[in-house]
Amino acid sequence: MAGGLLLALLAGCPIHPLAPSPSPHPPAPATVANAPAELPAPHIGRPYDIVPQESLLTILVFRSGTLASAGHNHVIASHSLNGTIYVPQDLAGVSFEAHVPLLELTVDEAALRAAEMSPDFPADVSDTAKEGTRRNMLGAALLNAADYPQITLRTLSVVPAADGMVQVRMQAEVRGQQRVLLVPVRYERSDSAVIASGELPLSQSSLGLTPFSAMLGALQVQDEMRVRFRIVARTAR
Repeated sequence: MAGGLLLALLAGCPIHPLAPSPSPHPPAPATVANAPAELPAPHIGRPYDIVPQESLLTILVFRSGTLASAGHNHVIASHSLNGTIYVPQDLAGVSFEAHVPLLELTVDEAALRAAEMSPDFPADVSDTAKEGTRRNMLGAALLNAADYPQITLRTLSVVPAADGMVQVRMQAEVRGQQRVLLVPVRYERSDSAVIASGELPLSQSSLGLTPFSAMLGALQVQDEMRVRFRIVARTAR
């Protein structure tokens, strides 16, 4: 259920020639706001541990500015989500706490770029460009991973909807600041597993982050990112 997870992950890159990119897909329903002092939902019910090897969070980051052709769009990914989902009999009582370790984020994996099947994500991203993107993303100006090594997601409330969907209102802690996200999640459950998946737009500025900008704004990263997630959790031992 780490849906919106996530997460706020955005980066700039070294200059490389590439054609300008269109804006990301039309937005899905999602809301982000400053979080008041609010306690997360209590953990009740059967625990399911998130399985990092079976879960995936990806964030699509898009270039902008008059020199957009000198940059790349990026695929940021986490294969190391961890935490626990608690499932009582009443679906409205589902809760979770999940963590995204920032130092384990990947940048522009070839397989993930190819999976986009889009000319906006060509395969030819050099190791130098990837490393520059990672350095900017984790640095003090953006995620500041040295002082805040993870993003934490906690449930505030869950509202069941139609067709296997739920609306999850969650608290996201980024750089020590808390924000509230409203995330549409497709929810599946069996005796041994819980699967939560979804896709949503998420702006960096709404999470308290300032998008990367260089050359007096001629080379920028768009504020809006595209977040996708598939979280697999299995019965806790």
